[in-house]
Amino acid sequence: MNRYDIAVIGTGPAGISAAITAKIRNKNVLLLGSRDLSAKISKAHRIDNYVGLPAVSGSELAERLRGHLDNVGVNITERQVGAVYSMGDYFALQIGEEMLEATSVIVATGVVQAKALEGEEKFLGRGVSYCATCDGRLYKGKTVAVLGYSAESAEEALYLSEIVDTVIYFPMNDELPEERSNIKIIREKPLAIVGDNTVTALKTEAGEHKTSCVFVLRDAIMPDKLIPGVETDGAHIKVDINMKTNINGLFACGDIAGKPYQYIKAAGQGNIAALSAITYLNSIKKEV
Repeated sequence: MNRYDIAVIGTGPAGISAAITAKIRNKNVLLLGSRDLSAKISKAHRIDNYVGLPAVSGSELAERLRGHLDNVGVNITERQVGAVYSMGDYFALQIGEEMLEATSVIVATGVVQAKALEGEEKFLGRGVSYCATCDGRLYKGKTVAVLGYSAESAEEALYLSEIVDTVIYFPMNDELPEERSNIKIIREKPLAIVGDNTVTALKTEAGEHKTSCVFVLRDAIMPDKLIPGVETDGAHIKVDINMKTNINGLFACGDIAGKPYQYIKAAGQGNIAALSAITYLNSIKKEV
């Protein structure tokens, strides 16, 4: 299996900055995220404090960032990471049913805004999942619920409909799956995930819906769920001044590393994280 030098998760200013710096320093880089970049950027009307680009619109900044990636030869792999596992001297990244490897990882996912539902953490791995591709086959012939927060949620619901008996889809954004006989669209606000040893139902403002699993499909996963063992402070990953986390070889930058939530700060931290990852890679080579 090909092992990347650095895997960068996230295509906002922090992730792009990190990927560009690593590529310029001749590292084998895997950049995971959306080619559309961060929705936070693309929807910005005007940005006044990005150095060298006064009064730039969000769409203009996004185009400049994509152009810079193309210029240095960094491709965006449009896949969502379900989990990152520290294996000692490398990291395993779960992407659907596939596992990819990287010697170091830079997390630049942005901060998760949505609060966890009541019961979400309690039943994680026992009827709560963040990845339909990973866990869908465990519920063959059963009823599952999908909370569709992300742009890919509708496609994930279609995938599940080919495996399970019934998909109950709760749209948390404007995306809807195409009509299928075993997909039910329910526009109710989810309140809690309930059960005994495993999930039995999703409670909403209108009642309860029986289900064997609740797939919570957000654009980003809470960092302590994404990376087992990483130290966090609320929704943020704890880092030092060099963007290092408590796990060797793991770095974090941008909004996920704490406030202020500013594009220019995120880009600077991305540069620092990449340089720190390069220093880490060099230290490993010296030990060999």
